[in-house]
Amino acid sequence: MTHTAGGLEVLNRLWQRGRDFLGTETAIMGGAMSWVSERHLVAAISNAGGFGVLACGAMSPELLEKEIAGTQGLTSKPFGVNLITMHPQLDQLVDVCIAAKVGHVVLAGGLPPKFAIDKVKAAGAKVICFAPALALAKKFVRSGVDALVIEGMEAGGHIGPVSTAVLAQEILPEIRDIPVFVAGGIGRGEAIVMYLELGASGVQLGTRFVCATESIAHANFKKAFIRGAARDAIPSVQLDARFPVIPVRALQNQGTRRFMEMQADVVARFNRGEVDKDAAMLEIEHFWAGALRRAVIEGDVENGSLMAGQSVGMVTREQPTTEIIAELVDQAAAALDARMSLHTVATSTPLRA
Repeated sequence: MTHTAGGLEVLNRLWQRGRDFLGTETAIMGGAMSWVSERHLVAAISNAGGFGVLACGAMSPELLEKEIAGTQGLTSKPFGVNLITMHPQLDQLVDVCIAAKVGHVVLAGGLPPKFAIDKVKAAGAKVICFAPALALAKKFVRSGVDALVIEGMEAGGHIGPVSTAVLAQEILPEIRDIPVFVAGGIGRGEAIVMYLELGASGVQLGTRFVCATESIAHANFKKAFIRGAARDAIPSVQLDARFPVIPVRALQNQGTRRFMEMQADVVARFNRGEVDKDAAMLEIEHFWAGALRRAVIEGDVENGSLMAGQSVGMVTREQPTTEIIAELVDQAAAALDARMSLHTVATSTPLRA
């Protein structure tokens, strides 16, 4: 697929606000995926004209400091750091980002505390937050957040209950004060154009980058993605209402079934008084962190967690990051070219009497 300069010009106009905010050639953010979004993939995305985002996850401040330095050693382009708001050392992690002069900090995994937002902004960096609903998006705007990501249930990993298309229709027309990036289920450039035309400033993709050449994910993990279809990426199931589990979308395997068995075991031990509720909840939540590492790093795709979005069906081969981003841009620009051609034909064809 090829495009003309006209299509690319329109595309650049559509996502100019996102490009300016990120400081990048394209307004394509990389999703922060634990164990996958480390220095090599993050730097590759930024070097290819996108905006890489480092996944801090459960890292200690010392480890995050090393990972940021390692990323800066591989790219001079802008990138961000994703911090989980529930991390017990969030304050220190923010300090690490500030000391390293990280330009954009993404606060994810829950409501960001005011101190974190204020501290990042006071240091001159930008704050990006996830907004799963319009009311929360408006609250973030009032609290001084610099940009939002709205992520639908089609995404991989921990997900909310609303689809990307519905969130986009609900939030994009209402939030104009700050840039909004759309995520979840995006695998082609035509979809990027659709959300930009609805008012998005850019997009975020995760699943599409898992099989990048620069991704350190194990070969077995990548093969599972290449084989996977959209219908194979299914959310986990909550077993007991007393233990609310945020659904996790992943490719189904023995590990998914083991999660159900583990929940049943934890609930049984709680019912027998062997473990309190907080400890039981923590045990359930910790399951995924270890399972994900087993799959991504060790290649245990049978017992590990294969977190993937529904766009996994559009991942068909391993590709260099530059090729993935170029392909997305080409598809988007070509779609705009086709639309302009149709418009030209429609306006130049005389109406018959």
